[in-house]
Amino acid sequence: MRDNIESIEKKEYILKGLCCPVCASKIENGIRELRGVSNADIDFTSGRLFMKIDGAQDVGAVLGQTRDIVKRYEPETEMVELSVYRKDESRDVGFSKKVSRVTLLLGILLFISGFFLELEYPVKQCFFIAVYLIAGGEILLKAARNILRGQVFDENFLMTAASIGAFALREYHEGIAVMIFYRIGKAFEDFAVDKSRRSVSALIGIMPDFANLKTEGGFVKVSPHDVAPGSLAGVKPGEKIPLDGIVEEGYSVLDTSALTGESAFREVGPGSEVLSGSINKNGFLLIRVIRESYNSAVFKILDLVENAGARKAPVENFITKFARYYTPAVILSAVLLSVVPPLVMGAPFSDWIERGLVFLVVSCPCALVISVPLSFFGGIGSASRKGILIKGSNYLEALNDVDTVVFDKTGTLTRGIFEVAKIEPTEGFSEEELLYLAACAEKNSNHPIAVSILKAYGKNISDEIISNYEEFSGYGVRVVAGGKKLIAGNNSFMAANGIICPVSDSIGTLVHIASDGVYAGHLIISDKVKPDSKRAIAGLKSLGVRRVVMLTGDNRLVAETIAAELGLDAVYSELLPHQKVEKMEELDAVKPAGKYNIFAGDGINDAPVLARSDVGVAMGAGSDAAIEAADIVLVKDEPYGIVSAISIAMKTKRIVTQNIVFALGVKAVILTLGACGAANLWLAVFGDVGVTFIAILNAMRMLRPGSDPAGAS
Repeated sequence: MRDNIESIEKKEYILKGLCCPVCASKIENGIRELRGVSNADIDFTSGRLFMKIDGAQDVGAVLGQTRDIVKRYEPETEMVELSVYRKDESRDVGFSKKVSRVTLLLGILLFISGFFLELEYPVKQCFFIAVYLIAGGEILLKAARNILRGQVFDENFLMTAASIGAFALREYHEGIAVMIFYRIGKAFEDFAVDKSRRSVSALIGIMPDFANLKTEGGFVKVSPHDVAPGSLAGVKPGEKIPLDGIVEEGYSVLDTSALTGESAFREVGPGSEVLSGSINKNGFLLIRVIRESYNSAVFKILDLVENAGARKAPVENFITKFARYYTPAVILSAVLLSVVPPLVMGAPFSDWIERGLVFLVVSCPCALVISVPLSFFGGIGSASRKGILIKGSNYLEALNDVDTVVFDKTGTLTRGIFEVAKIEPTEGFSEEELLYLAACAEKNSNHPIAVSILKAYGKNISDEIISNYEEFSGYGVRVVAGGKKLIAGNNSFMAANGIICPVSDSIGTLVHIASDGVYAGHLIISDKVKPDSKRAIAGLKSLGVRRVVMLTGDNRLVAETIAAELGLDAVYSELLPHQKVEKMEELDAVKPAGKYNIFAGDGINDAPVLARSDVGVAMGAGSDAAIEAADIVLVKDEPYGIVSAISIAMKTKRIVTQNIVFALGVKAVILTLGACGAANLWLAVFGDVGVTFIAILNAMRMLRPGSDPAGAS
C-alpha cells in the first residue's frame, strides 16, 4: 500500500561513524518502536538511515528521540542530514581512529616481543596486563559503557569475557590474542565497509557542479538547480553536461561511461538528446534544457542507488533476526558448558571454563551480519556501473528466481523510432492528400506514430484549422480540420465509428484515415528491432528463464512477425493498457510457487503493468511515469541489460550462500571441537576473526569494477 504523501514525512540521514552491524540492527528496532514512526531502515553498508514519520506527530521531537537511540548504542556516531553530508563530505580520519590505530600497532609489537622476552613471573604478569590494556582497552571501555546502558550481549562483551577468562587461567598470550585479532578483524571490516561506501559516494562525483546559462549578456556560471527547462546552456570541451537537454548547436562526442557503463564514445549533434553527467570531449555544445535538475538522469541515478539499501532482501532480514537469537543462545550454552559438567561430573573447572571461552569467542555473528549486506550492496554497485539501477536488494534477490520475462514491444524490443514506410490511398485520394489528412489528424498527438507522420509530412500545419480534438488511448483520434471530420486509428476504432476498412496483409502498423465518413486509405508505419533484442532473448533462456513473452498494442501480423524473428515463446497483440495488466495477472496466476515474473516497458501506458508485475523494468529513455513505477531501470535502454542484471543477481546469491554456509559450518565445527575440549582460544579466534576476514574478502568480489558477473563463479 502506498503512503499518503500528505500525512507521511520521509527523512534520510547518514549515520557518520557507524561501525557495528549488530548495534545498527538494535538502533533500527529502537527507532521503529518510537511513536509516530511508521517505518525505519538502516543500510549499514552505506551508513544511511531511512525514516517515515507520521506528519501529525512533532517531527522535531521524534528526531530528538532518534538521536538519543543512536547515541545509546553508538555514542561516537553522528546523525547528519543527507543533504548536509553531500555538501560537506569529509575524507579526514578522525582523532579517535588515529589513536585506535596507534594503540593497535603498539599492542601488536609488544605482543610479539612478549614471546622473546625472558621475564620473571611478577614482571611478566604486569607486562602482559599492560599489553592487554593497550591492545584491548578500547574494547574494555566499550563493553563497560554498554553494560551500564543495559546492553550486555554484544561483541565487545564477548571479547572482554573471553580474554579476562583466559587471563584468569593464566593463558596470557591467548587473552591478548583475542583482543588483537578481534581488533584487526574490526579494522578490516571498517576498511571493507568504507570501500563500499566510497563506491556509492563516488557517484556524487558525476554530479555537475555548474551550468553555463546563456543570457542576453553572455554565459553566466550558475548552479544546475537554478536552470529552468527551456533555457539554453553552453558546454565546453571537458565539462559535464549539467542537465538533460537537446543539442541546439554544435557537434561533439560524449563520454557516457559514468551513466551507462558504455566505454564507447557517443557522437551528438543538433537534435540529439544528451544526459546530465556525460562528459563533453571535444566540441562546444549549446543545449536546450528539457528537465529540472531533480528530474535529470544523473540525479535519478544517484538517488536510486543511494536509496537501494532501504529495501532489504529476505535473506538480509533473516540474518539480522538470526543474529538476535544466535548470540544469546551461544552465550547461555557457554555458561552451562563452563558450570554444569564440573558440578555434575566433578571435572576441573579450568578445563570447562576454557571450553566455555571458546564458545564466547566463536559466537560473534559479524561474519554474517557484515558480509551478507556487503554482498548485496556490491551487487547493486556492480549493476549501477553497467547502467542497471536496481532499487533494492530485495529485487536483486528476486532476479534469481525468474519464471517469465514479459516485454512491451515499442521502445523496448524495437527502437520506437517509427517511419512512414508506405502510403496507400483509396480511389479519389492522392498520396499527398492522404498524408496531409493524416498529419492534420495527428497534429496534437505526441504518440511516436503521430510524430513519424508529422515528420513525413514535413510542413507546418496551422493550429487555427484544428478543433474538437479527441484522443482515445490505444485506439486513435478524432478531430475537425479545415471543416472536415477526420478519424485516424486502428481497425477497431474505425469499426466503432462506422468505417469499413479493407483487409491488408502488409507488415507494419496500419493507421487508417477517414474524411467526413469516407475511408481515404491507410499509412504503413514501420519500426525496427533493437540490435541486441535477439541476443537478450537467447541470453534469458540460457540463464534458465522458462518463458519470454511479448505484450503489445500493435496489430497481430506485426507482433507475430517480430515474435518469430526474436524467438519469443508467446505474443499477445492489440492490447489496451488495462488489458496488458489483465494479461500480466493471468501469467502470474500460472507461475510456479516461489517464482517471479518480470515486465519490461518504457511508455506511460506501461506504468500500470510495471507497478503490477513482481519486478518491473523500465528502459532508461522511457517516460518518467514508467521509471517511477519500475523496480529496475536500464539506463542504456538495451534489453540485454536484464540478462546482465540476472547474471549479477546470480553471482551475488552464490557469494551470499558461500558466506552463510562457510561461516556457520566453520563455527559449528569449532563449537563442537570446543565442547569436546579439542579446540583452544587460538582456533576460536580464527573461527571469529578469520571467518569474518574470509567472508568479507569473498563479499568484496562484488565490488571489483572489472569483475564479470556472467562468467564468475
